[in-house]
Amino acid sequence: MPLIYFIRHGQTDYNAARRVQGWLDIPINATGRVQALRNGGVLNELISDKTRLDFISSPLLRTRQTMEIMRAAMGLPTAGYQTDDRLKEISFGEWEGMNREEIDAIAKDLHASVEADRWNKAPPGGQSFRNYTAQVLSWLAEIKRDTVVVAHGGTSRVVRAHFMKLGPVDMHKLDVPQDKVLLIEGGALHWL
Repeated sequence: MPLIYFIRHGQTDYNAARRVQGWLDIPINATGRVQALRNGGVLNELISDKTRLDFISSPLLRTRQTMEIMRAAMGLPTAGYQTDDRLKEISFGEWEGMNREEIDAIAKDLHASVEADRWNKAPPGGQSFRNYTAQVLSWLAEIKRDTVVVAHGGTSRVVRAHFMKLGPVDMHKLDVPQDKVLLIEGGALHWL
């Protein structure tokens, strides 16, 4: 298995306000730019031959901004990466842009039902984690070279749960830091 350097996008104002983002195209904020610069610096120190790597990102704005800041910190052209729709954050459908209280105000029982079984149930117009996991793992199965990937909190949980052999309940308990690089090496996970 090739090496994977996985980075969650830098913080957005929606992250700071604990709003559901999903597929909304939210930019990173000042904290997010600092996080992206830090993670790019870590990769620059760690990787001497950057030509041996593939660079891939979710197509959403916050991940592309993070990737471009990181690439600049690595001394690389900002545009030298690809995007893949399978790396998009899980869709929260009609609930995107809301916080928990706002969702509860319009759909408290449905929200509780989805939260109790996120693996099988989805918000209106959104995705279940069962379907989302299949989407992300189809991308993971195609990695052929050492890869730097910038994606989302949901993507991080799916990838880590896969290698850690965690079930759906434990997968949702995983922390999703934005200021660290996750190195996946031979199936082992290391935070940098």
